[in-house]
Amino acid sequence: MAHLLGAEGLHLEYPTRVVFDSVTLGVEEGDRIGIVGRNGDGKSSLLGMLAGLREPDAGRVTVRGGTTIGRLDQADTLDDALTVGTAVVGDTPEHEWAGDARIRDVISGLVADLGWDTPVASLSGGQRRRVSLATLLAGDWDVLFLDEPTNHLDVEAITWLAGHLKNRWAKNAGALLVVTHDRWFLDEVCNATWEVHDRIVEPFEGGYAAYILQRVERDRMAAASEAKRQNLARKELAWLRRGAPARTSKPKFRIDAANELIADVPPIRDSVSLQSLAVSRLGKDVVDLLDAGVSYPSSGSGTAAKEVLKDVEWRIAPGERTGILGVNGAGKSTLLGLISGTVQPTSGRVKHGKTVQVRTLTQRLDELDQHWNDPVRTVINGLRTSYTFGTGSKAQDLTPGQLLERLGFTSAQLSTPVKDLSGGQQRRLQLLLVLLDQPNVLILDEPTNDMDTDMLAAIEDLLDSWPGTLLVVSHDRYFLERVTDQQYAILDRHLRHLPGGVDEYLRLRAAQGRADASAPAAPAAATAPGLDGAARRTAEKELAALERKMQKLNGDIDRAKHALADHDQSDYAGLGEKMKAIQAQQDEVEELELRWFELTEQLG
Repeated sequence: MAHLLGAEGLHLEYPTRVVFDSVTLGVEEGDRIGIVGRNGDGKSSLLGMLAGLREPDAGRVTVRGGTTIGRLDQADTLDDALTVGTAVVGDTPEHEWAGDARIRDVISGLVADLGWDTPVASLSGGQRRRVSLATLLAGDWDVLFLDEPTNHLDVEAITWLAGHLKNRWAKNAGALLVVTHDRWFLDEVCNATWEVHDRIVEPFEGGYAAYILQRVERDRMAAASEAKRQNLARKELAWLRRGAPARTSKPKFRIDAANELIADVPPIRDSVSLQSLAVSRLGKDVVDLLDAGVSYPSSGSGTAAKEVLKDVEWRIAPGERTGILGVNGAGKSTLLGLISGTVQPTSGRVKHGKTVQVRTLTQRLDELDQHWNDPVRTVINGLRTSYTFGTGSKAQDLTPGQLLERLGFTSAQLSTPVKDLSGGQQRRLQLLLVLLDQPNVLILDEPTNDMDTDMLAAIEDLLDSWPGTLLVVSHDRYFLERVTDQQYAILDRHLRHLPGGVDEYLRLRAAQGRADASAPAAPAAATAPGLDGAARRTAEKELAALERKMQKLNGDIDRAKHALADHDQSDYAGLGEKMKAIQAQQDEVEELELRWFELTEQLG
């Protein structure tokens, strides 16, 4: 593989600290490098130096002659005076860009739903991000530098971007360097990982999962080395005190395979105990949405009201951990509003349990407004002295200060006014205040904004021991799948269960897109390809039967979950058996849904 660019002896410092010291590294053709590290450790600064946007205080960056470099910054640099079309292709004649397969793919994948003559100034944050990406990716670059490319993108756009970057160059051509907190994206796209920490850049092979395995191995070996050093020091002390050396065996540490790294790690959540505690805190009734619908008034006279949600039937169970998917504008925020009580249904009804206490971590920082000028120490001094997290023998009483430490705050930061914290620190403090309010239903609306990968892992660990009903809306696929046990989607105003998770959602959205694209040209009475009239009628009957059976099974599952509240909560074996029975029913629903999906594909 040919060398594209390199850095030698990079040194960068601010008045208060050194960011990098004598960093040397290189980028070869075929490299797809993900850059990870804590907020403030220098990821964006490293990317800026390598891309030629920032001069190091010492050292140099060299680029092979003729190498073209494309860059995407975190900041929005789009010109508001442009239209979508001129932003993406400039003044290139249509016959030229329309004949380029790469440009057509970029336009189709990122901006097909935006009007070509739409002013950039009128676009939302997510739309502007897609236009910025399209502008960059329409160009022909040897090296791409992407700084948080998934910010403001939904799951579908992130999935498209990953596929595009994987296929953009031949296997041993081009290079990619990307800073992102999206761990699914790192795993999907990257073949190497650079960890930025303690003024150095440490390379690892593979994407995020491989990096974590190697880091765990490194940390265990370091811990074993430290234990050995301390053991030797204790022996020396004993010899000095007793006058004779002790004869003891040395500890042995070895890792044979990646599986051994996690062989002794328990399941991430004690589901039975958490379910039991959630039932005791909530009772059998949490929130029931019964044929609920929401319509908003029209914007003008003579225009029909806009229906956002329709016939939503969802009985939320104690301890349920659910992720909610949907495109921007599908109605996710409206659904969360129905659950929290801030939105009233225009049809059907919503029933809240008597003991339900709902708290929402919003995308805004409302919880911090009253504390804006206060030091962090003052904020936590006004809270209770201790809080219990976890269940059974794993239950812990933690002070607000200890919880802050788990969320990455240092003692020095306790004196920092809230307004002077970084965006990620403010977000973590906001989450802490929500958790310490001790709700039994917690709604997280895009909680991963401004978080680095290590802090996301710490928050996930904290949520693993949180005993209540958890509802999450997030475009971060890794986080969504990590902290929830099931996913739902809002599709065409209806709420749909996704036994196949995010992959099933993407399949359904792709099928919906194909159906929408073909609908105008298809005659109303047309039959699906490959199905004659008799076969079509048979398939339609089977589809109707499947829907009835799935509806009955889902009702049985809801009743079984609510029946857990009447079971002896100290009978863990009995609870476990009941939950196994529920899981068997859920598996049956999943098989039925897969068949349902096959039939809907055939019927068109």
